[in-house]
Amino acid sequence: MNETTARRSRREEEPPASGDPAPFDIVERLIESGRVSREQVSYARRVQAKLETPRALMEILQELRFVDEQEIRELIRTPGAAPDVGELLVELGLLPREDLETARAVQRESRPKRRLADILVERRLIEERTLIEVLSRRLGYPFVEPDFAEIDSRLFQRMPADLAAAPGFVPLRLENGIPRVAFVDPLDAGDLANARELFGPQLSVAVARRGAVERAVRRARSSRQRERVSASDEQGIVALVNRILGSAVDRGASDVHIEPFAEHVRVRFREDGVLVPVEDFPASLMGAVTNRLKVMCEVDITEKRRHQGGRFTFEHRGRALDLRASFYVTVHGEKIVLRLLNRRGTLIPLEDLGLAPRQLERFREEALHLPSGVILVTGPTGSGKTTTVYSCIRHLNDPQVSILTAEEPVEALIDGICQCSINPRIQLTYEETLRHIVRQDPDVLFLGEVRDAFSAETAVQAALTGHQVLTTFHAEDTIGGLIRLLHLNLEAYLVASTVSALLAQRLLRRVCPECAVSERPAAVELRRLGLGPEALAGAAFRRGRGCPRCRYSGYQGRVGVFELLVLNEEIRGAVIERRGAPELRRRALETAGLVTLFEDGLLKAARGITTLEEVLRCLPRLCRPRPLSELSRLLEV
Repeated sequence: MNETTARRSRREEEPPASGDPAPFDIVERLIESGRVSREQVSYARRVQAKLETPRALMEILQELRFVDEQEIRELIRTPGAAPDVGELLVELGLLPREDLETARAVQRESRPKRRLADILVERRLIEERTLIEVLSRRLGYPFVEPDFAEIDSRLFQRMPADLAAAPGFVPLRLENGIPRVAFVDPLDAGDLANARELFGPQLSVAVARRGAVERAVRRARSSRQRERVSASDEQGIVALVNRILGSAVDRGASDVHIEPFAEHVRVRFREDGVLVPVEDFPASLMGAVTNRLKVMCEVDITEKRRHQGGRFTFEHRGRALDLRASFYVTVHGEKIVLRLLNRRGTLIPLEDLGLAPRQLERFREEALHLPSGVILVTGPTGSGKTTTVYSCIRHLNDPQVSILTAEEPVEALIDGICQCSINPRIQLTYEETLRHIVRQDPDVLFLGEVRDAFSAETAVQAALTGHQVLTTFHAEDTIGGLIRLLHLNLEAYLVASTVSALLAQRLLRRVCPECAVSERPAAVELRRLGLGPEALAGAAFRRGRGCPRCRYSGYQGRVGVFELLVLNEEIRGAVIERRGAPELRRRALETAGLVTLFEDGLLKAARGITTLEEVLRCLPRLCRPRPLSELSRLLEV
């Protein structure tokens, strides 16, 4: 079959664009086929109504032994009567109807049209293993791993290029004269029709993971034709790189990951803190793409054994953007990560960072407005530490105040302060800059990062001589920051006398306001929280159903979650005594008004700003959270 015929067959099997197919009622089909009676269904519904935990009617019918899996399997696999995978999951009680509607909306807007199973897994509306279990165990399709199987090249040669580019199935071999074909979704009518046109009306159907099918197809295509890149393809490489970078800017990504593998290269964008797959391209292009980016960074293109880094400026839609590049050597080539800098023209005011009212008041009055001392902003990479420090500098910026920075690199330009960008290539190192910075008569210093004993000692000594020092530090939370500072071989009394406050933070995704709906926590989430329903009284949890504005993710933008520790005499004494993290945390909770990252995130989820899923995914749980009423008293006015 040629490509045109394959596409025509696929279109004929797709549901009409004007609307979704009518729901497939398995129970009604069971009654019509005589497998169960209406009286049995009515009895099962009465049992269902009495259950405390909601369960699917199909499960109850099977437990009452009115019908068995084999009868359901025969009904679903009857040609012309089978539902799509989404309807099947809804009927089996594994997928809420509203989640299926969200996935269908994504499918309607996708160009080219995408498989419903792919969307359900990608959007995390259902786990892939659950989907495989339904298709394999309940429907009787054997599960295979095609990426480890020997593919019959004669069968694979029948696949046209357009189907192989976005594969939903892959032929494996002939078994007793019948082709064995592995499907991502064997209920997809379009894929089934295309496979029968290509390999014959009789198929031995198996089910496989999407990634395994894609790897098998890439391997088979690679064995048929090895692509080559020549000098004449240089313009194509430049266009590929520019397209990737332009797309990242347009989508508001913070990072671009270009990751080489044995047979392909994967491109992912970090959007709202989460990596999103964007596209793949052949592995044979990776060398040229790497060289192009190295030329833009002005680093050594002949060095492929060592990690390298650099910076360059990219012009897009009349705007110049700074990008920081990291080249990391792997077994399949150099992985490239590009960080997009200076993406916002304005700095965020301190009041808009997301600090709770009482946190904000304490941070300003008991830390920022002190004449001297070290303020540490802690968190992992990508948690927004530099943005927070820039907001603090903006707040402190005044004609009567001298503010100096030492950054690697400068990520945003601020009027009225003197910023130094570290450049090791010309021997303008961090150590050299710190030796000279205190001679510039500063009032406020911003040291980009405390990375070793030397930078930590510089910050402490600057605070001892009457300067206010703002800096960032990689630590899990405020208590972890104190402990790690002590492990840099600083004297405990120096840490206790100079550190005025630590601010730990994370960034969580915001619930999309356009598609937000109320949500009740599941029992498993309550167990993970360690709280009973009474401790969550007054909560208004929400989640996003998914809409075009949020690209059907349910999230739009991010919000900061904070943990503020202002050192008091109790904490300073514990630091001098070199107490461990549990004792420091206990004293901070009891005497310093500490509210942990997890507790602040829980309160924001209870206010509908983010979701419990985000809180549990991103925030450390180092002690049991307190009830919402107590957290509200500590954080809100």
